[in-house]
Amino acid sequence: MGAETVPAFGLLGRTDLPGVAGSVCSARRFVRGVLENSGWRDTYDAELLVSELVSNAVRHSKSGRAGGRVTVAVANRGDTIRIAVIDEGSSTCAPRLPAEPDEDAEGGRGLWLVREVALSWGWHEGTAGRGRVVWFQLAWR
Repeated sequence: MGAETVPAFGLLGRTDLPGVAGSVCSARRFVRGVLENSGWRDTYDAELLVSELVSNAVRHSKSGRAGGRVTVAVANRGDTIRIAVIDEGSSTCAPRLPAEPDEDAEGGRGLWLVREVALSWGWHEGTAGRGRVVWFQLAWR
């Protein structure tokens, strides 16, 4: 891939969203726009995975409380992009990847899907114990 098809290394975009279910659609639209403006050809996987992570953030962290927020950041990492979802954390719930998803359950497949589709993924507590960051990387397309 030539340098002319890959934008300069670094942050491509960042947005803060309310910690509500409706923000899943906003996160997808934001990621699609940032990637398309950067020359990305196929945004489907990125949109799917950011939907899962924002949904988890709203459902399982303090971001889902009244006034809560979720941040989505998209960065160029050279030959990959990295998308991070930053929530307000939880003292009772940490990201957990089931060995195999329950096919009959209504949920519980989000992180499994991220693991299956992304090149890599992970999570860590935010700086100074504030919030949590869950991220994934995809190959530049």
